[in-house]
Amino acid sequence: MGLNDTPKGERIYIGIFGRRNAGKSSIINAITNQNLAIVSDVKGTTTDPVSKAMELFPLGPVVIIDTPGLDDVGSLGEKRIEKAYQVLNKTDIALLILDAEYGLTDVDKELLKLIKEKNIPYIILMNKSDILSDDKKNNEFIYVSTKTGENIKELKELIAKKAPKGNEKVIVSDLINKGDKVILVIPIDKAAPKGRLILPQQQTIRDILDKGAVSIMCKEDELKNTINSLKEKPSLVITDSQAFKSVDKDTPKDIPLTSFSILFARFKGEIDVLIDGVRKIKDLDNSDTILISEGCTHHRQCGDIGSEKIPKWLKDFTGKDLKFEFSSGTEFPRDLSKYALVVHCGGCMLNEKEMKHRIKYAVDNGVNIVNYGILIAYLNGILGRAVEPLGIKL
Repeated sequence: MGLNDTPKGERIYIGIFGRRNAGKSSIINAITNQNLAIVSDVKGTTTDPVSKAMELFPLGPVVIIDTPGLDDVGSLGEKRIEKAYQVLNKTDIALLILDAEYGLTDVDKELLKLIKEKNIPYIILMNKSDILSDDKKNNEFIYVSTKTGENIKELKELIAKKAPKGNEKVIVSDLINKGDKVILVIPIDKAAPKGRLILPQQQTIRDILDKGAVSIMCKEDELKNTINSLKEKPSLVITDSQAFKSVDKDTPKDIPLTSFSILFARFKGEIDVLIDGVRKIKDLDNSDTILISEGCTHHRQCGDIGSEKIPKWLKDFTGKDLKFEFSSGTEFPRDLSKYALVVHCGGCMLNEKEMKHRIKYAVDNGVNIVNYGILIAYLNGILGRAVEPLGIKL
């Protein structure tokens, strides 16, 4: 990903829903003017949610998700339907595609009810409008035809109007001033991607540049010399959370310190809820099971922070014989009842809606949730220092 690219997690997610053969894939191809989705008369051609990041005029950078039919059949069909419903957790705008031959069916009504419950902006469109006479049309839906092109332009404009409004969120630029020097501590270990920086680091650098401030990058063993080489002390030090212990030691107490993960807890989620989640740690007991969840999928190497370091640190801190389970990517367990705690990554690969859904889902199920950076700062006794630059007092 280049520094000018819009990450998937920061795009508007458009979910396409409907019965099999309602024309979901055809609608995607029509509004994008590309053959992105496979179109077939055979029911159930789309068997899993398929995401495509692109630019959609006049809206801008989006992710369009084509979902399986809501009326799929059999045990495999049930799993496909469940996958389609899961897409709602990340959807910013929902398009419910109706087949003009059948109209608004019971399965459509069921999904529409859930869309309304989740307060998702939506559009109901009647596809294959070319088979309907004008006297069969009303103002309840927008009538479109991928065959004739009827109202495709109007549909795209309506999608743009449904886009979430509000102030653009920032990662760190509201905490610094133009001309400030910000040190980014970036460990280069086995888990570091060869030849590039990970997404949170890239996004943070870009946000600092947009502010007109200066980014200074170093590894954790170079931090002390880097600070001493500056004529003026930096306004902020941001570290990879796994280096918190050594970075805290080498950063003078009069220099604010935080981590990428903590910044993303504010940027993507409900940071107050995540901070509150650490109170569960002191109550963990033998045989408690902890879920460690990541929003991306990657090859886990020796020394992986999620599968190795965090479990070890938690066991050492609590002195308890804890058990751990793991999830990654789009998978997040529906049943959280067996978990005493959820430890989540910063969520850089998830959009804000899905990250907040996971946090709320945990809270609604009575399970404390915390993210990597907040947990690691707490285990090292520096959580108060790590969140203070964000204006949070513990």
